[in-house]
Amino acid sequence: MSGELDGKAVVVTGAGRGLGAAFATHAAQAGASVVVNDIDADLAERTAANITAHGGTAVASGHSVADPAQARALAEQCVAEFGALDGLVNNAGLNYESLPWREDPARVRELVETNVLGVIYTGSAAAEHMVERERGGSIVNISSGASLGQRKLGTYAASKGAVASLTYSWALDMEEVGVRVNAVCPLAHTRMVWKSERSLRNCPPERTPSRVAPLVVFLLADDSRGITGQMLRCNGSELHIVGQPWFKEPIVRRPAWDTDGVRRVFDEVFSAHLEPYGMEKRVPPTLREWTMSPGHPSTRSA
Repeated sequence: MSGELDGKAVVVTGAGRGLGAAFATHAAQAGASVVVNDIDADLAERTAANITAHGGTAVASGHSVADPAQARALAEQCVAEFGALDGLVNNAGLNYESLPWREDPARVRELVETNVLGVIYTGSAAAEHMVERERGGSIVNISSGASLGQRKLGTYAASKGAVASLTYSWALDMEEVGVRVNAVCPLAHTRMVWKSERSLRNCPPERTPSRVAPLVVFLLADDSRGITGQMLRCNGSELHIVGQPWFKEPIVRRPAWDTDGVRRVFDEVFSAHLEPYGMEKRVPPTLREWTMSPGHPSTRSA
């Protein structure tokens, strides 16, 4: 037991396996009492049993985060079992690949209910307990680099983009009551990766969920006080902050706009400032470093 989370009570959703199981296990090893939540109650029980077998404290929950009443009951279970709710990891999520013109509305609804509404329901219920007890706390939402855009993952990417926006807004709302809200974009060898040949190429087996878990433990711990509203990406070996959207220069002003004026601005100004879209179109760091090196044509003055 490392002790960073001694005396804290933490809920981890989607913790039956994969990243969630690693987050729950590492939180318990750091001293937290953990509610291991998964809609597959048998998997939740298995993770909880593994934690207790190694000297940790955990109970299982089969609540569905997509149901507001069950999400509230999940938060209440943590308070009933451990007397408080100090941390929440909103990890439960669904994923699938589809082209836009082949989307199944039922599948879209199921994903959004879990990935977006589930985060809102569970986070709101947890925040209510944190605020009532005036102990502060930490909410860690699990987003994804897919929010920047990935092929065949439009619905999943949209849901994780919503989680990012929710994180920024909640951080503003909760800073005065001492609740930190951050997001993590993990990349690890899990079931979501196994289903995608592209992801398998980019995420080898050695990138285990346990390599991401220390970041989540840090964000739950008191050591991270003062860190809120951030989105962080960890793929096992690399850790970095993800930049937030911003209004890009140049800003062109007119008393009023018509279609011809907009066209002229794109032709004469904006055409040189268009952004790459999607992760596949972003310049790799190694290439970016090379193109920005002294003497490279892109760095010379016209």
